[in-house]
Amino acid sequence: MERQTAAATDVARELDRAVVVAGDEVSAPLRAALAEALGRPVLSGPAPDGAPVVRVGSRRPAFTEGGERVVWFHSVNAGVDALLRGGEDQDAWPADVLLTRTVGRMGDRMAQYVLGWVLAECQRVPDFLAAHDRADWGRRDTELAAGQLALVYGAGRIGTRVADYLRGAGIRVVEAGRAAVPDADALLPDARWVVDVLPLTPATRDFFGPRRLGAMRGATFLNIGRGATVDLAALEAALHADAVRSAVLDVLPDEPAGPDHPAWRLPRTTVTSHTSGPTTDEDVVTDLLSAWRSLEAGQPPALAVPTGRGY
Repeated sequence: MERQTAAATDVARELDRAVVVAGDEVSAPLRAALAEALGRPVLSGPAPDGAPVVRVGSRRPAFTEGGERVVWFHSVNAGVDALLRGGEDQDAWPADVLLTRTVGRMGDRMAQYVLGWVLAECQRVPDFLAAHDRADWGRRDTELAAGQLALVYGAGRIGTRVADYLRGAGIRVVEAGRAAVPDADALLPDARWVVDVLPLTPATRDFFGPRRLGAMRGATFLNIGRGATVDLAALEAALHADAVRSAVLDVLPDEPAGPDHPAWRLPRTTVTSHTSGPTTDEDVVTDLLSAWRSLEAGQPPALAVPTGRGY
């Protein structure tokens, strides 16, 4: 975080004369809303030579010698691993460029998504929908969520919010942060739900592989983190072995998934097309304006990304 604190200090010195530029991927209505909120123009296209640039968008700036002097990049998305990773021919994120991200109400949206699927499963909603289509009156047993165990892997802002929502339904929750994973792993055989909210880093790629998925004893697995944190072949094996009862995948290692993608053929699995936590234009405006005001007050923004950590 020290690198980004220093970068924030440097940005604050140049904020008054900075030029705000939105990438081509930023819609015209969002550019207009940003300009109104900031009280200054938001350009599209290249910035004037030599001016300190605040870039807004989802695509990593080029950072080429002789190009724009980007001092701050605000991501319109919450996930920034792709920005930090770049391509094979790209260097690491420059230490002197502040990176902030948009979170908005994503924590609430994603927590609601997880709780909705958990409660729908307890109430056998998918089974009743299928029975309705068959005009089948047969009764089905339901279960109480309260008192059962959920493991939430990823104890950041979003993971903590997911845990809060689950606890509100009386579910016992263990949050697995970076320092607590071994303890959580020991509880995998007892878990009723396992929720993946992990960012993608070298340490979390294929984090849920044969060992962890095979250790479950009938848990439902939900992934709202990053698709590549799950080994899909291992998940398929665990589903066939009934170690994993069912799965809900909002994210996949490669998106969008075409008709031939193997995820569509996983047993007892629902894919929801990366919709659990959308960011809205309002979220982007609110979070960028908050970061701007923090810098004006001489404080590092709360949504500054510790780039050396990788997420």
